[in-house]
Amino acid sequence: MRKRKVNYPPARTATKRAPAPGVAGGPPMVRPTVATINMQARAGRGDIKTGDRVRIVGPGLYSGEDAVVESVVGGVIPAALVRTDAGRSRRVRTVDLEPVDEPMPPEAAAPAETAET
Repeated sequence: MRKRKVNYPPARTATKRAPAPGVAGGPPMVRPTVATINMQARAGRGDIKTGDRVRIVGPGLYSGEDAVVESVVGGVIPAALVRTDAGRSRRVRTVDLEPVDEPMPPEAAAPAETAET
């Protein structure tokens, strides 16, 4: 009967990785999101209140759309729950809203008609 060949695991030092960015004397790594944080968001906007017509000007979902403020939430970063003219809702920081003086469009202002059965 033959002896089986002994199989040793590889040494722990066999697979050294490159050092992490910013550790081994290179330039420090800067995350791209750090430069885009709006530090003025903590102040919020005091002129936004429930029922106001606003336009979403900040980055993100529904940017550029007109909406109605449904509720305002205080906190570290004040936010508002808005419903767009298309009927979708979203929570938005108050600094990303600007007041609009335009009246509500007639199709959004009229209540939906119910189907009779």
